[in-house]
Amino acid sequence: MSRVVLSIGSNLGDRLAHLQSVVDGVGGAVRAVSPVYETDAWGGVEQGPFLNAVLVADDADLDCRGWLHRGQALERAADRVREVHWGPRTLDVDVVTCHDGVAEVTSDDPVLVLPHPHAHERAFVLVPWLAADPGATLTVAGTATPVAELLGRLDPAERAGVRRTDLALTH
Repeated sequence: MSRVVLSIGSNLGDRLAHLQSVVDGVGGAVRAVSPVYETDAWGGVEQGPFLNAVLVADDADLDCRGWLHRGQALERAADRVREVHWGPRTLDVDVVTCHDGVAEVTSDDPVLVLPHPHAHERAFVLVPWLAADPGATLTVAGTATPVAELLGRLDPAERAGVRRTDLALTH
């Protein structure tokens, strides 16, 4: 059994439909879905705003690498093209953290670093995650820290840049 937190985003095409494709692709394994937020693009590349959300899922048949492969397959199905690092994309699916049974998996494999090495710095991950799972924790520098605390450490302007929309994902 593995539990995963997936951060999903889209800023090309039908952004909401791309996010919904992840919820649909994960199917019955979905345990929680955040509201949908809009954020300005991050990373210094000129592009349109993103829709972002987080989902929490359980699957007895997938390990952490299996979740990575599922996310990549969903990106391919949305015609994701990787041309520019942090560039525009139809769909981005990031494995933020993965628990195998009760323990959080850590990995320094360059293919899948766990927990995600920058999640604690990104309001567009933390705000929706906190909405989906108010008791969530993330291990940063070897210490499990409440997501609410990590969010509180970010610049208020960055937190304010994550704007809740009236859009919703269904599961």
